[in-house]
Amino acid sequence: MEPNQAVDPERDLILTYAPRAAQSGLQALLALDDALARLLRTTREPALGQMRLAWWREALEKLDHAPAPAEPVLKALETEVLPHGVTGVSLVPIVHGWEVLIEEEALHADAMRRFGEGRGQLFIAAGDLLGSRRDPLAAAGQGWALADLAGNLQADRESAVARDLARPLLDAATGVRWSRAGRALGALAHRARLDLAEAPKPAGAPSRVGRLLWHRLTGR
Repeated sequence: MEPNQAVDPERDLILTYAPRAAQSGLQALLALDDALARLLRTTREPALGQMRLAWWREALEKLDHAPAPAEPVLKALETEVLPHGVTGVSLVPIVHGWEVLIEEEALHADAMRRFGEGRGQLFIAAGDLLGSRRDPLAAAGQGWALADLAGNLQADRESAVARDLARPLLDAATGVRWSRAGRALGALAHRARLDLAEAPKPAGAPSRVGRLLWHRLTGR
């Protein structure tokens, strides 16, 4: 469930929509999400996964009162995100969201909602970073998280539930005009909505890129 940065030109494009001074910070927040996704993808034993996630929770909390350890993601958060007023403790719910996938033997709708609410806190933190607090960050973040989950679940029934939960959130988030500062997050929401189409176009398709560029220009 980890985006591959080397082959994700759409996300690279979207990062350029953020204010220049905050682009590295947004990249650092997404790198945190990538690291947690990689942790789950490479962990087979739930108990070990919980221990590794507990380490991340504690490490994020410590960022508020101690120097970051020699870990690239934490160092980037320390230098690129915390100076913009985002606290380490405010990022802990993202870890809680990912933890749902370890705790639950079967992913029912309530568990997926908790996953979306936790992982979606990334958008709340990014809104603080970018100065776009009035944008529909909660709906966008939760919809983005659930759409990505839907695309990575192997069970068709669970994937369908995740899509059904994501659609109304993304419809709400993409149905309004985003502030100029928040358009990178709005574009992530639009991209997630495009991924939920019945026959989604492949990443990088001209129609997808055109839609993202239209959002950058108009906020719609």
